[in-house]
Amino acid sequence: MNSSNKAESAATSAAAATDEAPQELRGAEILIKALQAEGVERVWGYPGGAVLHIYDALYKQSNIQHVLVRHEQAAVHAADGYARATGDVGVALVTSGPGVTNALTGIATAYMDSSPIVIISGQVPTGYIGQDAFQECDAVGITRPVVKHNFLVKDVRKMAETVKKAFHIARSGRPGPVLIDIPKDVSFAKTAFEGYPDNVPMRSYNPVRKGHAGQIRKAMQLLLAAKRPYLYTGGGVVLGNASNQLRALVDALGFPVTSTLMGLGAFPGTDRRFLGMPGMHGTYEANMSMQHCDVLLAVGARFDDRVIGNPKHFMQADRKIIHIDIDPSSISKRVKVDVPIVGDVKDVLADLADMIRESAAKPDEQALAAWWAQIEQWRGRRCLDYDRDNKDVVKPQRVIETLWNLTRDTDTYITSDVGQHQMWAAQYYKFDQPRRWINSGGLGTMGVGVPFAMGIKLARPQSEVFCVTGEGSVQMCIQELSTCLQYNTPIKIVSLNNRYLGMVRQWQEIEYAGRYSQSYMDALPNFVKLAEAYGHVGMLIERPQDIEPALREARKLKDRTVFMDFRTDPTENVFPMVQAGKGITEMLLGAEDL
Repeated sequence: MNSSNKAESAATSAAAATDEAPQELRGAEILIKALQAEGVERVWGYPGGAVLHIYDALYKQSNIQHVLVRHEQAAVHAADGYARATGDVGVALVTSGPGVTNALTGIATAYMDSSPIVIISGQVPTGYIGQDAFQECDAVGITRPVVKHNFLVKDVRKMAETVKKAFHIARSGRPGPVLIDIPKDVSFAKTAFEGYPDNVPMRSYNPVRKGHAGQIRKAMQLLLAAKRPYLYTGGGVVLGNASNQLRALVDALGFPVTSTLMGLGAFPGTDRRFLGMPGMHGTYEANMSMQHCDVLLAVGARFDDRVIGNPKHFMQADRKIIHIDIDPSSISKRVKVDVPIVGDVKDVLADLADMIRESAAKPDEQALAAWWAQIEQWRGRRCLDYDRDNKDVVKPQRVIETLWNLTRDTDTYITSDVGQHQMWAAQYYKFDQPRRWINSGGLGTMGVGVPFAMGIKLARPQSEVFCVTGEGSVQMCIQELSTCLQYNTPIKIVSLNNRYLGMVRQWQEIEYAGRYSQSYMDALPNFVKLAEAYGHVGMLIERPQDIEPALREARKLKDRTVFMDFRTDPTENVFPMVQAGKGITEMLLGAEDL
């Protein structure tokens, strides 16, 4: 179900709930009715004492599917992956104490990447709070730094209203995780339920959607007068469903585009106007253009450290910066901008395109042609070349390129864990559509790949879902292979196994004179047998000529989860690379630069 249909369904359910005669319901039952009214189809969770009333209420209904994960961290990751792929709010349910603390990594992951999820946590009875009761922790205090907002429901009469607020906050403005902490006695208490509210007043929360017309006009004037324009787009374009507006703007102007790790797919990766990803492991042409443009339009991006490198180096360039973002706190946070525009990126880009169409002015074609000539010269460095003819060892880049060639014309989602494999996936898989690339960008969380993938596969059962991972990351949540079997989520796992914590090893090689402290994996499991033990298919691929046949065979097994253990070159590094503290034009393009 797409977002618009889901919203209609939620509105219908809410209306139906409102039309019901008032009835005495327990807090847990009101919670379930509220989730149904929001159109929630599934919840990822793990039971425990503080949430047993909620689980009992779940048992008594059939509209919402509960997915039993094997660890609370994975519950939040799966809900997060679902949210990123669909644009809907994902929901996780955990118990008190260790249930909440286990979920923290997933919550922080969603917070850093602005993913809309609602986490429902159990709490000890209200009379026990603050008395160090069994499995008690201060869920509100612990999660406060990593949520958009949180609630402690002390009164059952506030249950429906609180859920309504939580979903509204999670999905509106700059999205993010919201936690609802429910004491056990509140979930058991009864009250008259008069229906789920259509809306709730929130005077202190009113995100700006429309950008200031005067600021948008200034942006238009700068862009049309630019000699070396550049569009720098981030995850906000994906989250704001603004991909079509971005593409229309580029079509109208003909300007070059770059997308951050979180923004990949917002603009087609196969389009000639796309210069690749910028930043620490960005392309030479993307970084050089970022530094040498004269007008930079930043859309839904945060100028973070992995993108611009050293801020002092970045700001040495004489350029005008326009920044569009729905979150005013992100504007001029790291880099001072000239034209700030606060608003929903979709609306602002549409207004900007309308102004350009209405204007008689056009970009300077001669200057733009010269700018493109310079960009093509930078592109001629072919910074992503690698030893494609190697017949002796599996090159990780070749695995990703082969995967892209086989799936480029299909409805495919790629999740990744964190490390070298993540960067190779971002560099060599050309994403042409938004919400097809699901990874942890801000927090850099190892272990997200499999839970992300199984969350997506439940939401998109007809799509192909691949998890690109490494032998280090995949072991962080590998127990979720059990969940994949129980709920029939036939994902395909592409493990680039180099027997190292690859990114750690790469930094140790370059920054620490090859002192490989604790980065080598001495005792790896037999992943083929491990996959089989979980009831899945395992494959070992050690020769370059077997890469494509293995991927083809895995894709044929449509109803099975397949774990592909690719034994890759342990010496391979991710290039280009910008070292910490350097500027984005100070790139290492290969081993010869070390």
